[in-house]
Order: sequence, then structure tokens, then C-alpha cells
Amino acid sequence: MKAIRILSRNIRDSFKSVFRNFSLSLASISCITITLVVVALSIVLSFNVNNFTDMVEKDVTIVTFLKVDIDEAGREAVLTELKKLDNIEKISFESKMAIADEMMEANETYKNIMSDWNEETSPLQDTYLVKVKDIEQIEATANQIKKINGVDIIKYGEGMVEKLVSTFDLIHKICYGIVAALILVTAFLITNTIKITIFSRKREIEIMRLVGASNLNIKIPFIFEGLFLGILGSIIPIAATIYGYAAIYDRMGGQVFSSIIKLVKPTPFVYEISVILVGIGMIVGMFGSWQAVRKYLKI
Repeated sequence: MKAIRILSRNIRDSFKSVFRNFSLSLASISCITITLVVVALSIVLSFNVNNFTDMVEKDVTIVTFLKVDIDEAGREAVLTELKKLDNIEKISFESKMAIADEMMEANETYKNIMSDWNEETSPLQDTYLVKVKDIEQIEATANQIKKINGVDIIKYGEGMVEKLVSTFDLIHKICYGIVAALILVTAFLITNTIKITIFSRKREIEIMRLVGASNLNIKIPFIFEGLFLGILGSIIPIAATIYGYAAIYDRMGGQVFSSIIKLVKPTPFVYEISVILVGIGMIVGMFGSWQAVRKYLKI
């Protein structure tokens, strides 16, 4: 019970101290707010870039053309072999006549040419559209499909897909690197801002030491103070993220330029970012206060 009373007193005193030294606290809160706004923007951009790249990757399909003279049994045999492969996520069949119908609907010239075609006279080929689980293994999977009896040729954008995968992988790493760098910069800025705040209260700390307070008892109120500063500093970035992103999403219709580039839906995306922001604010605020007390004043 004694420990709980001491902890509650420290929390209460820390909260009061934030407002008692409001001008100095405001500097720390402003620093946290500005840096968290930049972090929020980077996270939003990072997640949306990743969302776009994931959508493109999921849309990559291995088009498997079957031999022209293949029969129903042959098609079933090919399907059975495809299902045995490890990297297969989804398989869909498209008959030669279904392909012809799509082409005739899209173009009047095709309709004039293909209207008399049937299963026997059509030069088109039945196809299996194969989506893979891991796009990085698409070349190996395509080579396995080539060896299946009854498969004529396959197409999946050879060469271009591999370049696309490496480019997206680089984009992922850059996005994560930017967010990590911004968090480190945030920690550095907040730590230095809090150092100034604590240095201005050096006399207060000296009095605490003179009355016999231990180093831990001196540090704890400042750590909680950093926690409160982090929470207060994250309020504006969280509000800007929740309402700002929702407004942008609605205004742009959930996409950028075209339906190919879709934005991440606001719910629960903005709330997940809010949790990240308040977590960063709290941790960095506490860490900044702890570092400032420990190193700057050499307690």
C-alpha cells in the first residue's frame, strides 16, 4: 500500500508540475507535437505505399495457356498438378470460348471475325490464371508450371515482374527507414528540449537531494512528467491524423489519380496510427526525461 501511495503521489505531483512550469512544458509539448505530426505523415505515406505495392503484387498472375487440342481429362490433370505446387494461392479457369466472348464484347471487329467460332474451330487456348502466394518465388513457380504435361506456354511479365519486386522491396525498406529515422530524430529533439526544462529546475532538484531524497525518488516524478508531456504532445497529431486523413480519403474517393492506386481505408487505420503516436510520445517523453536527469544533471 505504501508503494501505491508513493506512486500515486509522484503521478499527481508530476501532473501538477507540468502546469506549474507551463511555459517550459509548452516548449516540450510543441517539440513533441511538431515531430509527431511529421512522424504521422511519414507513417501514413509509408502504409499507403505499402498498400499499393501489395495490391500490385497480389494482382500479378501467371497465365497458363493449355495446348489447343487438350480435352476435359487433360485440363483436369493439369489442374491437379497445379494444386500440388506449394506457392499457389488461387487458380481460376478461363475457357477459349469465354475469352472469345470477352474479346467480342470489347471490340466490334473481333465480333465480326469470331462470331462463327466454336470449340473445334477456335484457335484460342484454354487458360488457367494462377496467383502465387510469394511473388518473389514467381519465377521458380512458373518454371514448375512449364513442366506440367498439357501446358503449352506461360506468361507473367517475365523480366518486368522481377524488376517490380526488387523496386517494391527497396520502397518498403526506404519507407521503414524514414519512419525509424524520424522516431530517432524525435527522441533526440525531445530529449534536448526536456534537458533545458529540467536544467531550469536544478535548484528544485538540489533541494530534493538535501532533504534526503534518493536518486530514484528524484527521477520518478520527472519520468512521469515526460509521460504526461508525451501524451499532451500527441493530442494534436492524433486529431490531425483521424480527421485529416478521413477528409482526404473522402475528398479523393479513396484513390489517387485512378482506381489502380487505392488508399488505405480510414477505419481502423487512423486509430492504429493514433495508438502508435501516443505510444511514441509516451516512450520518448519518459526516455527524454530519464536521460536528461541521469546524464545532464549527473544525478
